[in-house]
Amino acid sequence: MTELHWLTAAEAGRGFRDRTLSPVELLKALLERAEKLNPTLDIYVALDADRALAQAKIAETEIAAGKARGPLHGVPVGLKDIIDLEGLPTTCGSKILQDNVAKADAHGVALLREAGMVFPGKVQTLEFALGGPSFDLPKPPSRNPWNRDHHPGGSSSGSGAGVAAGFFPVALGSDTGGSIRNPASCCGAVGLKPTYGLVSRRGVFPLAFSLDHLGPLSRTVEDSALVLDALAQQDPLDPASRPRPDAASYARDLWRGVKGMKIGFVRHFHERDMPADPEMAASLEEAARFFAAEGATVRDVTLPDLNEFSAVNRNILQAEAWTIHQNWMRTRPGDYGQIGRRRLASGAFLTASDYLDAQRRRLKMIEANAAVFREVDVLLCASSMDPPCRIDDLGAIAKTYPRQARTPFNVTGEPAITLMSGLSKGGLPLSIQIAGPHWGEAKILQAAAAYERATQWHKMRPKEAA
Repeated sequence: MTELHWLTAAEAGRGFRDRTLSPVELLKALLERAEKLNPTLDIYVALDADRALAQAKIAETEIAAGKARGPLHGVPVGLKDIIDLEGLPTTCGSKILQDNVAKADAHGVALLREAGMVFPGKVQTLEFALGGPSFDLPKPPSRNPWNRDHHPGGSSSGSGAGVAAGFFPVALGSDTGGSIRNPASCCGAVGLKPTYGLVSRRGVFPLAFSLDHLGPLSRTVEDSALVLDALAQQDPLDPASRPRPDAASYARDLWRGVKGMKIGFVRHFHERDMPADPEMAASLEEAARFFAAEGATVRDVTLPDLNEFSAVNRNILQAEAWTIHQNWMRTRPGDYGQIGRRRLASGAFLTASDYLDAQRRRLKMIEANAAVFREVDVLLCASSMDPPCRIDDLGAIAKTYPRQARTPFNVTGEPAITLMSGLSKGGLPLSIQIAGPHWGEAKILQAAAAYERATQWHKMRPKEAA
C-alpha cells in the first residue's frame, strides 16, 4: 500500500468513503511526519493539531453515517500564511503582523470547510508574498525538499514544499507574479492559477489588487481540479469575483486527452526573450513532441515580448503594493525584512503616469493574447527558465527569480498550470506551463492530465522527504 503521506487527496477521499482509511488515521500520520521533518524543512509556521483532529473526527463520523460531502471530505489542506484561518494568526511572514489573529475564515477557506476539509495549520510564505527567502524574519524560510540547500520558490514556498514533502496532499497559495507556479516548478508539484475573478481573494492579505489570484498546489492534476471545483464560487463581497460560466466539474473530463486539440507553442519566450537553461528548454521540446504524438496540432505562436510582460507586471505590482504598505513603510520600516523593504520601497518612486501607462499597455496585451486564443485552444510555454538555485546565494536568486514566463498570465488574468517535466542533472525539478483563455481551466487541466499520465514525473519523490 502507498505510504499514507504520499496518498493524493482523491485517493484519501476514496479510502475514507470505502472505509479502508479514516481521516483521523491520515491526519495523525501527517502530523507525525511534520514533527519529524519540519525542523529541517521549515514548512509550518503554526500548527493547529487539536482543532484539526477534532475536524477529522467529525468528518469520520459524518462519512460513516453516509453523509459524505464530496471527494475532499476529511482531506487535510495546507494554508499559506496570508490566508485567514479563524483563530490563528495571519502573520504574512512579517514582524508587522505577528499579533494579527484572524477573526473569520477567508472565503476560500470557508468553501473548503463546507467541503469537509481539515486544516492542520499555516505554512510559510515570503514576507507579504513579495520578499525573498530572507533570514532576518520571525521564521526561517522553507527549504526545497529535493535539496534543502536550494530555494523552494516563492512566495507560496511552504505550500509548494509541503505538498512535495508529503506534509499534506494539497495546499492553497496565492499568485500575483507567479507565486503558486514558482514553488510548483521548484518543488516538482502541480500549481494552478485560475482565471482572475474565478476564486475569491476575500480574507487573503493583498499584494496587488488587480493581479492577485488564489489557487491550489498539489501532487496531481486531479487533486488541483478537485480543489478548484470547491473554490470556484462567486463571492458578492469580493468586487473582482465573477460567476463561474460553466457548472461542470473541472475534474470530470481529465481522461479525455489532447487528440484534436490545437496547442500554441510560445517558443520565443525561452529561446529569444529569456534564453532558458538547456535542460529546461529540452524538456519543453519533449513536451511539444509528446502532445503532437498524442494527436494534438502543435504550432509556434507569438505573444508580446516576455520582457515587456514582466515590466508591465512589475510596475502595476509595485504601485499597488506601495499603496497597501505606505503607512507601515513610513512608520515601521525597520520591522520589514531587508528584501521585502527594498522591493516595497521601489513603488514609492512610480508616478501615476507610470501606473496608467502600464495599465494601458496591459489592455493591449490582453487583446494580443485573445487574438492568439482564437486560433488555438491552449498554450505551451516555459514556467521557470532555470532549475532552483541555492537558497543562500542572494546573487543567484536575484538573477534567476525574474527569469520566468509566469507573469504574462497575471497581467492578462488567464488561467495557467505548471507541472513537473523532468529532473536536472543536479537532481532538481524541471517544469512546463500550460495556459488557456479566460475561463479555460477545463482545457488546460485536460492537457496537463494527459501529460501527467504519460510521463509519470509526479510519482517521483524528493530525497529530503524520503
